[in-house]
Formats: sequence, C-alpha cells, structure tokens
Amino acid sequence: MKRFLSLGTVLLFILFVTYELTSRAHAQDRPGINRPAFSLDTASGAESAAKQKAGGPALDCSACHGAGKALPYLGGALFHAGVHRAYDRGFHGRAIQNGKNAASCLDCHSVGGDMKTMLPASDPRSTINRANLAKTCGSCHGDTSAMTGTGISNRPFISYQESVHARAVSRGNTKAAVCTDCHNSHDILPASDPDSPIFKSTIPSTCGQCHSKIEAEYNQSVHGVAVARGVSRSPVCTDCHGIHSIKPHLDPVTSTTSQSLATASCAQCHEGVALSQEFGVAGGRVSSYQDSYHGLASKMGPRIVANCASCHGVHNILPSSDSRSMVNPANLISTCGQCHPGASENFVIGKLHLNVPSPDTGSAPPDIGSTMTRWVRWIYLWLIGVVIGAMIVHNVLVWLRKAIAKRRDAGRSIPRMTRTQRYQHWLLLISFIALVLTGFALKYPDSWIAPLLGGSEAFRRVSHRVAGLVLLAVGLFHVAYLGFTREGRRGLIDLLPRKKDVTDFAHAVAYHVGLRKSKPKFARFNYGEKLEYWGVVWGTTIMGLTGLMVWFKTEMFGFLPRWCIDIALAIHFYEAILATLVIVVWHFYNVIFDPDVYPLNWALVDGRVSEEYYKEEHELDYDQIISARREKQEKQDHTPEDPAEQGIRDSSDLSLSRPSAD
Repeated sequence: MKRFLSLGTVLLFILFVTYELTSRAHAQDRPGINRPAFSLDTASGAESAAKQKAGGPALDCSACHGAGKALPYLGGALFHAGVHRAYDRGFHGRAIQNGKNAASCLDCHSVGGDMKTMLPASDPRSTINRANLAKTCGSCHGDTSAMTGTGISNRPFISYQESVHARAVSRGNTKAAVCTDCHNSHDILPASDPDSPIFKSTIPSTCGQCHSKIEAEYNQSVHGVAVARGVSRSPVCTDCHGIHSIKPHLDPVTSTTSQSLATASCAQCHEGVALSQEFGVAGGRVSSYQDSYHGLASKMGPRIVANCASCHGVHNILPSSDSRSMVNPANLISTCGQCHPGASENFVIGKLHLNVPSPDTGSAPPDIGSTMTRWVRWIYLWLIGVVIGAMIVHNVLVWLRKAIAKRRDAGRSIPRMTRTQRYQHWLLLISFIALVLTGFALKYPDSWIAPLLGGSEAFRRVSHRVAGLVLLAVGLFHVAYLGFTREGRRGLIDLLPRKKDVTDFAHAVAYHVGLRKSKPKFARFNYGEKLEYWGVVWGTTIMGLTGLMVWFKTEMFGFLPRWCIDIALAIHFYEAILATLVIVVWHFYNVIFDPDVYPLNWALVDGRVSEEYYKEEHELDYDQIISARREKQEKQDHTPEDPAEQGIRDSSDLSLSRPSAD
C-alpha cells in the first residue's frame, strides 16, 4: 500500500510541474502580456536573483547555455534574430552551412569561447570594441594555419596592420576604419557580390562613410561618372590607394607619391592602348610626360615638380571640355600658376603631352608645338644617321686599308695556324656569334636585337639550334683531331697547363705594374692562350649539355625532375653571358686591339705572323725555330747537291719544324 502511495505522489508532482511550465509558456505567448526587458548578465544565479529583487531585470545565461543545453546560435531565433539572418547570409555562415570551418558567434564575441568575456562593444575590454576588432579578426585572418585551404591569404591582415588606418587606431583614434567598416559585421559578403560594400561600384560610398567630401568630388569626376555608368575598368579608391595597405599620400612607399603617380598609379590605365581601343582615351600619356621638362626634372629627384595630379587634380579629375576642369583652357593660367607665379597666356600655350596620337584620328593633333617638335626630331634623326654613318664608312675604309697593308707585310713568315686549324676556328667563330645573337634575341624578344634577326620567333629558335649543332660538331671534330693527328697531339701537349704558367702570370703582372724590368719568356702558348683554350672547352661542354637538356626537356623528364631543367636553363643563360664577355673583353683585345697586332691579327686568315711579333710574344718557341733553321742550314751546307735543287731550296721559305700553315 505504501508503495502505491509513493508512486502516486511522484506522478502528481510530475503533473504539477508540467502544468506550471506549460502555463508560463502560454502566458508569455499570449498577446497583451508584457515580457520583461531582458539584459545580458553573466552573473551567477544568486546575483541575478538579487538584481531581480532590487527591481533590475536580468537573464541567467546558464538557464539556456549551461551544461546539457544545446540551443543553436546562442539562442537562435529567441534573441538577435536579425543578426542571425545576416550571419546566415554572410560568408562565414555560408561556409559553415557547406560543412567548412568558419568563425561563429563565440569566436568573435568572446575570448576562447568563455561567455563571461562577452561584453558590449562600448567596453574597452570587449573583443568587438573598435580598438580590438582588428586583433579579433586577425586571430583567424592573420593565422597562416587557419587560412590554409580556405583560398584566402593572411596577407590582407598583415597589410592592414601597416596601413594608415591601423596606425591611427593604435594611437587611440577609434574613428579610423576597422574591418567591419568596410566588410560589415555579420553579413560579410565577397567582393563579387553586388550587395557587398566592397563591390567595385560600391567602394566609393563605403569609403565615403568617413571621407564624404572626397566621395562627393569623386562622384562628379570622369572616373566616378564612368563607374556609375557601369564601366568596371574605371578606377575607384582602392585602385589608386590600395586595398588594405593604404598609406598616407606622402609616404615614400605609397603609389600616390609624386614620383609614383606618373610611373605607377596613372600608368596602369593611361599608358597602354586598352583605353584607346575601348573608350577613345589617348594612350602614351606617361611616356610623353616623362619626355617633357616636368618628367625630366622628376627623374633628377626634386621633390617639387608637377605630376599628373598637379595639373589634372586628385579626386576631382574632369575632362578638359568641362569648365570646372583644371586643364580647361580657361583655367590653365591658374593651374600653372600654382607652381609658376605670374604665368601669362603665352606661358600656357602649347602641350605637355607631345606626340600623343589622337584616339579618333590615330595621329597627333596638328598644334604648332607638336608639329615643330616632330619636324625637329625627324631632321635630327636623319642628320645623325647621315653624319655618324659617313664617319663609320670612313673609318672602316681606313681600317681595311691598314689591315690589308699589314697582311701584305713580307715579314709574316712564321706559321701559327694550319689550314685545318683555321677551318675549325672559322666554324667556331661563326656558330658562336650566331648563338649569341639568336640566344639573346630569344631571351629578350622585345629588345633591339630581335628585329635584326627577323620578326619570327620560330626562325630565331631554329637558327639557334642549328648554330648549336654546328658548334657541337666542331667540338667533336676537334676531339678527333687531337686524338688522331700528329699536329693535334702535339698541340694538346703544348696546351697542357704547367707550373711555369703560374710563375709566368705572377712575373707578367709584376712587369706590367713596374715591379720587374723584364717580362717573362713564353713558349708556343702563354698562360692567357691556355686559359682561353680550356675555357672554350669548358664552355662548349656546358653549353652543349644544358642546351640539349632544354631542347629535349620532355625526354629529360623521364628520369629527371623539373627543377633540373630549370637549373640547366639558368646555367645555359649565365654561361652564355660569361662566354660572350670573355670573347669581347679578352679575345677581341688580343686579336684586334692589342697595339702589336692592330688593326687585325691576320693569322685567322692565312695562319702566319711576323717574326718580330713572334719573338716578342713567344721568345722561347722562336728560339727553337731559329735553332732548327740553323741546324737545317748547316746540314744542307755540308751536303753536296744538284745546282738546280740548290736554287729551288734557296728560293723556298724556311719555316717551323711543325707542319706548315698550308
């Protein structure tokens, strides 16, 4: 019996509690019944009750958000309904709906999810206080690991920290722009969304929240009117000032400094032909400015010199046909007078942008200044071409005359290069020059070298490869020549480096700086000729291998990673620069500009040099030649022979014991 009474008591208690809770819920939903105005209070239940007794309404957070509670979005539709709708529509809400990680309410409104740190924005300790807002957003957007995989970089946050806005906030200016001023608080939308405050056409009004006067000027400008018409290529605030990394206009690294305006900011649109083709706006404005006296003065570094904004305005840029424009003919005296007090009507006659083609006619307007300047330019170009060309022709004739006279010098009786060696040298010379010209033309297709080799890149590429094959063929033939011919083997032995080459180098340097009275005596090849020969061997090998790797890169990828090809291409390029400079600086001096051989060492043509030159440059080998001649002469003097043969021998030239040049 007692057991039934206990069970009945429990059932009655449950029914009573259910009735009370249901009654209260219905009472709150009935129309006409006033609800208490709740205020968020993180105090404990006892403190909350005390406040209620004192007449102050309070909300015990733990009743909804305590252990075991799982209300979504910190209360869902019961509280902050508008905020939640905005959040769901925004970038973060959509990301969460798609199963991705993104910031939720507690991430921004609390520290580490602790609800006791949720404070109103007016509290300096609040995570959403204007002074702390950038730090709050930066907890995710400044963290590289948090941004990984989102397609968003942490660079915008870093740039903002360096901006004029962030620096102003750090100095206590809470009116300076923070993240939510430009991106909104909850309904954060991508820039591609027309409803976003950072959508292209909306940016002026977004910036105008703080810079209303500038916004009004911009909206009336040629740029603002174009944006209002839907011209997306017209610049807005961020195109000139940057997006997050906005600096003061006098900051030396900003794009709005005097020097940057004419070379970077305005040049983005007004230098090329895109605007001319689409909207009829003349191009070439920056290059024509740089050719003017203002542009030339700017290159010399003065801080006070007219730039684009000095004449056209900053935000109030208007077409010259507008009476309010700074470059309207009626306003030019005032505009120029900013820098040139006392400027008269004659001072403003003429153009600053000379030789700029009109987008309508394709040619420069026929003003007197541009016309006369164009005539002066053409006259001087022709005059320079005729005068300098005549001088070049004259000097070439003089050079040829002297070179031919030197070749006819009867004293050039010492053989220096055989016919086979000269053929190798000529093939090497021609293929090397072709490789240099075609190689640099391929590397720099916009340079002056490229048009000289034809406008087709395919022609330059094919000719470069043909020249490379010729060079490799000459190299392989030379290897065979060294191994299978007597003169090749002897030449290789003479070209091998020796200890004497090191001492000769030190001796020669001491002689040329005046520390020694006599210069060293060299054998058949001196240290410089040996160094150059082995340099050619090295360069041909390196250029050949790397060139083949780049040529057949697809086949190379079968057993080499991609970065090997990149390294090969870098080696190929810089080895080409080194080889070209060595030939120009070292070899050309020795065969052309050396006073002892000038105007040319004709050994590359007929293989011979003079005895005087050979004795001066290769005294040890010269002595061996003279000694061999004497021994041969003495032997002939002691050997009787037919008078006819004697005459032939006397008329022949005594030469080296090595094979003759021909």
